[in-house]
Amino acid sequence: MAIVETRGVTKVFKKGELGAVNDVDLVTHEGEFLVFLGPSGSGKTTLLRMIAGLETPTRGEILIGGQVVNHMTPRERRIAMVFQSYALYPHLTVRNNIAFPLKAQGVPRGLHKEKVEWAAGLLGIQRLLERKPRELSGGERQRVALARAIVREPSVFLLDEPLSNLDAKLRASAREELETFHRRIATTTIYVTHDQVEAMAMGDRVVVLHQGRVRQIGTPTEVYDDPADTFVATFLGSPPMNLLEHDHTIVGFRPEHLMPAEQARGTTVKLPLKVQNVEYLGADWIVYGLLEGGRFAGKPVRARLLDASGFRIGDLREFAVPEDRLRFFDRESEKKTAPKAMEWS
Repeated sequence: MAIVETRGVTKVFKKGELGAVNDVDLVTHEGEFLVFLGPSGSGKTTLLRMIAGLETPTRGEILIGGQVVNHMTPRERRIAMVFQSYALYPHLTVRNNIAFPLKAQGVPRGLHKEKVEWAAGLLGIQRLLERKPRELSGGERQRVALARAIVREPSVFLLDEPLSNLDAKLRASAREELETFHRRIATTTIYVTHDQVEAMAMGDRVVVLHQGRVRQIGTPTEVYDDPADTFVATFLGSPPMNLLEHDHTIVGFRPEHLMPAEQARGTTVKLPLKVQNVEYLGADWIVYGLLEGGRFAGKPVRARLLDASGFRIGDLREFAVPEDRLRFFDRESEKKTAPKAMEWS
């Protein structure tokens, strides 16, 4: 296992333009599953490729196991990377695909069988060893790609959206397999995704990136419950956090914390709501509405409820948000600020 660290890492592809990655400082914990999360163009894959040695930083340092690796080849860094496409050799059997890195590393041929079967056993694909990639499902190909990475016994795993080519059902089961696999090998793993569900479900910590900059690093609970800025607040969550602007402040609250007033506990802020639409999602309901009365009259908000079967479009309902669920941001910088007393009426 090894700790990965970046110090002021920046990547500029074209002089005079904003960098794809800008002044990124981060340190992994040994053996953790760290997720890079962000929209397309946020710099997450470019950052991963610099750690892998596939891109050269414009400036800054990358350390693996305490050693600066900027000028080392990917092989010298003792990392293993699994790509979105899996990149299996179609003419080779699964066994030979997994063994290929061993040949490239000059591992004695006599050890190949033992190492291949060990890696295949970890991922439960021993029965597939004599098949060709075209005979495998998407999930099986993904496991073969992981086995090919494991067999090298790297100090760090780098995974670039390895589940994005799978359908929704297979993606969920593959996610569970990856989590189980990581617990078993306990190797430092960095995982890139644009899918917030994957990030929240799998990550020990999440690095939220936007426009090449780190907006927040924290546990899934920290980045969801206590977002560092309005981007994090609205990028995470479905529906995203409700944001209401007033003077120099933006106040936010999650849709699940906006509830019928009779269900709210503790000190609350009352928010009358005129229902505009209701969506039934199976496990819960989304109520869309406009606030009525007060300084935020006419502002759209969303509530996530366990039951909204009695709601009708046009209803005027009394809603409330517990005060301890309110989050405050500076309107100019859009960064988190301390809680403030507000006049709502």
